[in-house]
Amino acid sequence: MKTTKRLWRKCLLTLGVTGLLIAAAVNSETTVTQAQASSAQGAFAMSYLYFGNSSSYTSQVDKSGQALDEVSPSYFHINADGSLQIDDSFQASFVKDMHQRGKKVVPFLSNDFDQALGEKAIDNRENLANQIVQAIQKNQLDGINLDIENVGADYRDKYTDFVKLLRDKLPSTMEVSVAVAANPTGATTSWIALYDYKALAAVSDYLMVMAYDESYPGDPTPGPVASLPFVEKSIQYALQQAPANKIVLGLPFYGRYWNQDPAADGAGLSAQTITKLVNAYQGMVRYDTASQSPVATFSIGPTDPAYSINGKNLDIGDYTVWFENEQSLKAKLKLVSKYQLKGTGSWSLNQETSDTWDYYSLWANGFYFTDMQKHWAQADVLAAANRGWMLGTAADRFAPDAALTRAEAATIIVRVLGLTGEVGSGSASFSDVPAAHWARQSIQLAKQSGLIQGISDDRFAPDQIMTREQMSVLLSRALHLTSQSGGGAAAKVFSDVPAGSWSAEAIAAMSSYGLVDGYAGGTFRPSASLTRAEMAALLSRAQPLLTK
Repeated sequence: MKTTKRLWRKCLLTLGVTGLLIAAAVNSETTVTQAQASSAQGAFAMSYLYFGNSSSYTSQVDKSGQALDEVSPSYFHINADGSLQIDDSFQASFVKDMHQRGKKVVPFLSNDFDQALGEKAIDNRENLANQIVQAIQKNQLDGINLDIENVGADYRDKYTDFVKLLRDKLPSTMEVSVAVAANPTGATTSWIALYDYKALAAVSDYLMVMAYDESYPGDPTPGPVASLPFVEKSIQYALQQAPANKIVLGLPFYGRYWNQDPAADGAGLSAQTITKLVNAYQGMVRYDTASQSPVATFSIGPTDPAYSINGKNLDIGDYTVWFENEQSLKAKLKLVSKYQLKGTGSWSLNQETSDTWDYYSLWANGFYFTDMQKHWAQADVLAAANRGWMLGTAADRFAPDAALTRAEAATIIVRVLGLTGEVGSGSASFSDVPAAHWARQSIQLAKQSGLIQGISDDRFAPDQIMTREQMSVLLSRALHLTSQSGGGAAAKVFSDVPAGSWSAEAIAAMSSYGLVDGYAGGTFRPSASLTRAEMAALLSRAQPLLTK
């Protein structure tokens, strides 16, 4: 497979720009789908780096924002004698750049689909493993991803032994992962059977299931690179052999084209290039519902301008291109949550269209908020959602710019602090929070814990907006912050927060911990409202204190 290869922006805006921040629950929790993420980090995401100049690798990764936890560059290859070849593309500066961004660098070892090289590497596995370990340690890399392909099933046990050698020789803190061919039919012959999923999973951190190349170079019949049924069956087979938390779903950022030249059947094109071709030649795109894949058609006429790919002009004629777009990738990303997989991998970075990262992390984590695509607070909303601190207002909406209500604020704080249990019999009830109110339990728990009060003895005003000063008081109580305890910085003085006001102490405490800021001109605007997106960003700031 992959036969064409040699192979929180947390946007912590100051209150002076957007105001204090908070995300919240919905008005009816029973109508909303919530993903069952296991941690704030959510689904794991990695991508291979192969195409493009190695000097542009950092900029390629930066285009993905915070979506990727790990990148796997094409640094390791195999010499004719089965020894390790370190590619000229290796740059220590790139490794440093990624580590500064909090991303791991795990190069992949490729035999470039060369059967003889793959066999030689496996036969030479003891020496090769030692060389790989030495190269990883010398170059401050974070592990190894093995991508040996097109080697027969008779090498199955030897290949597993190779992976086990690496796992034994490397510290547990360093990754050992394996790219495995998709096997939707459970094939036991051909090179696809090289991979003993069960045994490999036992000696590696994860299996990157290459759920693509359903159609391949040389395939005479146009068809999808990764139809949804093909991908889902590949996952189901993997789960019969290995636990879900060791399965990474590989996704394609490319397509394949067919024209009148049999030699070009199934040739690969990046998603970026396909978009340009369709636009340049006024092509058409239809969505095939059976495969859940887009299909493009276009024609290049004798008088049309030439289009060059890899130094060769495309021939005149009619073209059919099967590829991936937002709709098809979202359908595949949903499978990560459906099957509770470890996460996703992709082949390969810099082939995707720029809008891919607008939705990728949301869908991979099971949060289908269309109104969070391109939103400045996406990373913060995703982090809070993965922690279970927030829900959407509907399965496909988060309403990031809606004002936060007092009921929502109480619910969020109860979730953040993990407050549970029965409300005490002596706890005061509010006339405007009846027994059927969606937030009654949270409001009662927050009141009982001394975190929030009503606007009077018998009224809570659940639908009233939460102001900046109210949230400062609420969060400072939840975090037990005081201006005397101090957060390492002097509290700012705001002209519109009198020293004797009811919220002055809380605002000073929050300021000293760097959780809030003011507006230009030295004001705080204590009565201004908060948005749900703003709270998500505030929670990102406060998270180190919330989890102490």
